[in-house]
Amino acid sequence: MCIDAFGRIFIMKDIYVLGIETSCDETSAAVVKNGRCVISNVISSQIDIHKKFGGVVPEIAARKHLEIISQVIDQAIFDANMKLNDIDVICVTCGPGLVGALLVGVSYAKTLAFCLNKPLVGVNHIAGHICANYLENNFEPPFICSVISGGHTNLIYVSNYDSFEVLSRTRDDAAGEAFDKVARVLGLSYPGGPAIDNLARFGDPMAIKFPKALENDLDFSFSGLKSHVINFVNKNKITDELKADIAASFEHCVAEVIVKKTFIACEMKHCKKIALAGGVSSNSYLRHMFEQECKIKNYTLNIPKSIFCTDNAAMIASSAYFKYILGYTSNLYLNAYPNLKLCEEKNEIIN
Repeated sequence: MCIDAFGRIFIMKDIYVLGIETSCDETSAAVVKNGRCVISNVISSQIDIHKKFGGVVPEIAARKHLEIISQVIDQAIFDANMKLNDIDVICVTCGPGLVGALLVGVSYAKTLAFCLNKPLVGVNHIAGHICANYLENNFEPPFICSVISGGHTNLIYVSNYDSFEVLSRTRDDAAGEAFDKVARVLGLSYPGGPAIDNLARFGDPMAIKFPKALENDLDFSFSGLKSHVINFVNKNKITDELKADIAASFEHCVAEVIVKKTFIACEMKHCKKIALAGGVSSNSYLRHMFEQECKIKNYTLNIPKSIFCTDNAAMIASSAYFKYILGYTSNLYLNAYPNLKLCEEKNEIIN
């Protein structure tokens, strides 16, 4: 490793990272070269298993991870046309997430690292979502990242690969959680995000004016919006046409708030680069709004491919690569931390 006069890091050899992700209901393993080139990325989803419950059942999720994790990792290595000994670094999501699910991945990764005598890197799941923006392109910090998922809606200033400043958080329901609950009351399938996205294409986003919370604050709150939609549904006779209008108006309300606050954060930090991350960033209407506003204001916008917006191990491997080349590794006391905050990874040492 060498560093030039501008502080940029140059690695003299290729580094292959095996990433493992089991924070919720996707079992994923990936091989990524130099933090950007995805060699393989295998995702085994549990959506069909949890669909009948209307959401993820933690105990079932953990058992399914345990059943399939070996197969998923073997497939990722096979797809990469490599052997385990060819891997330079092993990494795993250590939080936040469901504790039982996290423990499966962490335990497996520690065992692999010990048996193969390879460095281990614990990765924050949110940092992984942010680093999805580095996959298969040359996008670089600094930028404002809007992290929008089932459990998180945050605005984060990314000043460097290992430097994150959380500018806003979710005070109650995250955007993805609100999507799931509104979809359920509309009688749509789980997961709610894609279902509402598809239905909203047939509705009028201006048909119903739903309220927005915390308009003068960078923090997010979608609980009141969700409750208002539920009350509207309960008080009205819902036709197919009205259902589409409800979905479109709800989607517009969520997207408008996120876009507006993201640009306010950009102005605060004097930054004209925006990135999206998290499962909800796959929403077509949200993407369109960001693209339109960035074009008008001449901002740079990066949105990962949809496959890298969902929970996946490639983004975890990317995050681990940048941590590793900066000298961070984890020891074998690494554990699962379900409430882990950004930049609070435990049991780390600087080499």
